[in-house]
Amino acid sequence: MDNKLVKDMCQILSPTGSEDKIRAFIEEQIKDYADEYYTDPLGNLIAHKKGDGPKMMLAGHMDQIGFLVSHIDDNGFIKFANLGGFSEYILFNQRVIFANGTVGVIRSERVENMKSDYTMEKLYIDIAAKDKADAEKKVKVGDFCGYYNDTYIDENVIISPSLDDRIGCYVMIEAMKQIKKPVYDMYFVFTVQEEIGLRGAHASGYTVNPDYAISYDVTSACDTPNALKLPMKMGAGAAIKIKDSSLICSPEVVNFMEKVAKEHNINHQFEILTRGGTDSGAIQVARGGVKAGVISIVTRYIHSDNEMCSVADVDACVALTVKMLETKIN
Repeated sequence: MDNKLVKDMCQILSPTGSEDKIRAFIEEQIKDYADEYYTDPLGNLIAHKKGDGPKMMLAGHMDQIGFLVSHIDDNGFIKFANLGGFSEYILFNQRVIFANGTVGVIRSERVENMKSDYTMEKLYIDIAAKDKADAEKKVKVGDFCGYYNDTYIDENVIISPSLDDRIGCYVMIEAMKQIKKPVYDMYFVFTVQEEIGLRGAHASGYTVNPDYAISYDVTSACDTPNALKLPMKMGAGAAIKIKDSSLICSPEVVNFMEKVAKEHNINHQFEILTRGGTDSGAIQVARGGVKAGVISIVTRYIHSDNEMCSVADVDACVALTVKMLETKIN
């Protein structure tokens, strides 16, 4: 795994709706490996790697969860709206950073009952401003911010904010670099605004109009104490999705993924996600319909500033993608 590339991608602040910086970075990574690429009006980066076979679309979302300033009070404390889904419990005491480098802490006043009273409405961001005028020198209504934390990588594990879904984008970039004998006409699409409703995938799926689609995203690990009784385990290999809340994957694509993984001795597992969706959920229903699947990276503590996944799983996802792109589905 390219540790520097993963770290660089995870440390770029580009929340939903403000993906310019991560798109520019990814464009630099892929420009020498694509025959052509462009950015559509919504902001999706679409890279075409030409081939003679069926049209294959690979999609991973560039955006990350974040926050948007909605109000600054007289004392300089900031109220905010969410960009994506959060648990209020995770947000408490987290550091955030704005695009201009301003750093703050998410807090709330003391509440009597954490279960019933600890809500988004009670949270605020403290940037240590003296008053409203002082705060407005640093931030304004409409400014965005995201988690502020380092990326840790060793030989086994990655712990970082924004693995959702920079790690999926990393898999796509590495596959684009490593593919030698593709049997598809390939479109690598780095999508926007996934965290607020798969919006980039809706638009790009319609534009590309593929025969097949595979999206890349994180999925919940169910190997921790008191986790849901589902099959996903960190370290058990590339996760082949069967269903989530946004789609039931095409059996043809699921069987194909499993066949390729077995033929090439690539560690793999199956995923059934009871909550949450992926870009393939939108692409699958584009135009007349698309045969779609998902390769997931099993991740603990999703939507926190310490998302955790296995290096071996990431490598397995890259290997499975490359071998799939070199194998005819029928």
